[in-house]
Amino acid sequence: MDVNATAPGNSLIPRTKVQFIALATTIALVVVSLLAYLFWLRPAIPGRNAVLSLMPEDAQAVLFIDLSDLRREPFFSDLLAWAPKPDADQEYRKFVRDTGFDYERDLHRVAVAFEQQGVGAQKIFFGVGDGHFDTKKIRAYGKKNGAMQNSGGTEIFSLPIAGSSARLSFTFLRRDRIAFTNNNDFGSWLHGAKLVDDAEWRERFTRVAGAPVFAVMRNEALKDAFGGEPASQDLARRATGGFSSPQLSSLLAQLQWLTVAGKPENNKLRVALDAESLEDKNAQQLADLLNGVVLLARAGLSNAKTQQLGAATRQSYLALLKSVEVSRIDRPDTKTVRLMFDVTPDLLKTAPNYAPAGTRLK
Repeated sequence: MDVNATAPGNSLIPRTKVQFIALATTIALVVVSLLAYLFWLRPAIPGRNAVLSLMPEDAQAVLFIDLSDLRREPFFSDLLAWAPKPDADQEYRKFVRDTGFDYERDLHRVAVAFEQQGVGAQKIFFGVGDGHFDTKKIRAYGKKNGAMQNSGGTEIFSLPIAGSSARLSFTFLRRDRIAFTNNNDFGSWLHGAKLVDDAEWRERFTRVAGAPVFAVMRNEALKDAFGGEPASQDLARRATGGFSSPQLSSLLAQLQWLTVAGKPENNKLRVALDAESLEDKNAQQLADLLNGVVLLARAGLSNAKTQQLGAATRQSYLALLKSVEVSRIDRPDTKTVRLMFDVTPDLLKTAPNYAPAGTRLK
């Protein structure tokens, strides 16, 4: 038998064992690369990067929510049931009817940047959202209920904000992308907008590429939230459910960056907080304090005085505390404390809503 004879049939069939292994390896690498793209790199798609790149470089904080990703998760229905909603009154129904837009259905993703220009100045936000928009209806609504001006060939609509002297301005960047702000000089920002070239922002956006919802705050925003007088620390009180700790507030106010990200995992939301400090001493103090708070909270829930909370409430809080992980990550420029925990549907059922029932959100 001539083992060197040419194999009959399809010329693409490997002629030797080495060729067969090479072909199989190539196919395996292609499959693995495709799976990696679909499951790990998919969140960093151009649509996500595009709205984030339009955030102002001098922003103090950026909030991002990808509703398209969240809607596919089982946890999202539990989150919607817990979250406060605008009053479904006649005025809101009329808005949906006139514009054809319902954010729960039509908004795909949104990024909002917050900044404050000087002490005592108005807090400014800039937002960019992708979604399904009936541009004809929305433009007609803007002209009828507000004002429209042309800035460099761009139509900018301005609407009054209920209960405030400020106005909400918006414009279409393209058919499926809208930009909005409460800044009176919207035109200057639009024409001066460029892709974010700040490596610090880009680096933190990349770290949370797998999370459909996150917020990134830099030092200025943290000082404003945690470094002021106790009476003015509204954000700090809301974020901790009324818990107040001068030592914790002081450490948070000294951070350079704070990133909060949430990623649904089956029927729960995995939350991760990265607190970045310039000094190792401050990071270690924060890690020790967080571990101490968790231990005290666990002990407190085991106390007989907490029986009045009810068995379901106590169990959901205990489950939260058991999921807490505090760790250290030392990067070249910052010393990071990472806090991770799980939010479950049971916890949402027992936790109070952010806004009291009947409160009208403006």
